Amino acid sequence: MKYDFTTILYRKGMDAEALDLEDEFFPRDEGCDREKYDFIPMWVADMNFPVFPGITEAITKRISHPCFGYFGPRQEYFDAIINWQKIRNGVEGLEKEHIGYENGVLGGVISALNTMCSKGSAVLVHSPTYIGFNECLENNGYKIVRSPLVKDGDGVWRMDVSDMEKKIVENKIHAAIMCSPHNPTGRVWTREELETAMDLFKKYDVKVVSDEIWSDIILPGHKHIPTQSISEDAKNRTVALYAPSKTFSLAGLVGSYHVIYNKTLRDRHEKESSLSCYNAVNVLSMHALIGAYCKEGMEWTDELCQVIQNNVKYAYDFISEKFKGIEVSMPQGTYMMFLDCTKWCENHGETLDGLLKKGWNVGVGWQDGRPFCGKCHIRLNLASPFSRIKEAFDRLDKALNG
Repeated sequence: MKYDFTTILYRKGMDAEALDLEDEFFPRDEGCDREKYDFIPMWVADMNFPVFPGITEAITKRISHPCFGYFGPRQEYFDAIINWQKIRNGVEGLEKEHIGYENGVLGGVISALNTMCSKGSAVLVHSPTYIGFNECLENNGYKIVRSPLVKDGDGVWRMDVSDMEKKIVENKIHAAIMCSPHNPTGRVWTREELETAMDLFKKYDVKVVSDEIWSDIILPGHKHIPTQSISEDAKNRTVALYAPSKTFSLAGLVGSYHVIYNKTLRDRHEKESSLSCYNAVNVLSMHALIGAYCKEGMEWTDELCQVIQNNVKYAYDFISEKFKGIEVSMPQGTYMMFLDCTKWCENHGETLDGLLKKGWNVGVGWQDGRPFCGKCHIRLNLASPFSRIKEAFDRLDKALNG
């Protein structure tokens, strides 16, 4: 490969929540051999790869000029987004006026909902549910109504459209959140699935917030379909949210953006997001996006997806062979995997807490899936060099199988 996805980075103490919160969130039993089992972070959704070199080059070039005063986003910022969306997602007709900055996707979610409905209103989400949706909706006074995804005969997570319609009618819902691709299951929705969902939302006049932050991390054989591309109606009832942060591991730089075609919706959203007087792009974040959203950045992203695919396949095969009773669907996008441990726990007379601790004791930082509405689930981050993924599963094998 052209780019480096094998170097093991030492991130401890380098502003890395993934490692620095080990003792708080992943306590080990007393007497565990920490020297033998260093901590392998497999939880919070950032990556353990060196960043795309074009990003550091762009930031370094900018900081060589020693002035960081007030500024507005430059044209290159918008051009980079427009070009990226056109080449990666086939988006046509996207213009500067349709794009707006967001400090984060979750802030964009709340700004959008505040223009679509009133506090206390019911909002439809799918479950399992990204923990950030749970927290931001509850904190801002919205009622969460969950429509469970269901697995088909092939173990693929699907929307239950009948249940979605029932929940919309019963709860008088007029706003919904789509997570596309879906976190934590890794589903990449097909055009047909999105068409069905958007037809339902049109029928009941439900506005849509589409979180597409994972849209670049699509595994071979699948394709991301922007929600707004489904139809002219979908284009005008949807606020779409994107960011380079998941693709390029830039969460620490802060910076997302929205795409809103409907002028009325856009004007109201931009007014709402301006009320904090703090929703403004950081100059280094802007240059990081420009450095990332280029031809070489696309090549890097394509190689990343190949690396993630290899890690995902290894994990899926290992779990299927070694951990009987732990059920997992093959992700189609993202670098997260959602493990259903119900049968394993029943077969071994173990609780989910006990199973989690088995992993933590050998330094594997896998994540409790209950905050994601998984009753007996574990969420697993596979965005690390393959050598670390292999090491993690070797440790889990010893911990679970002796």
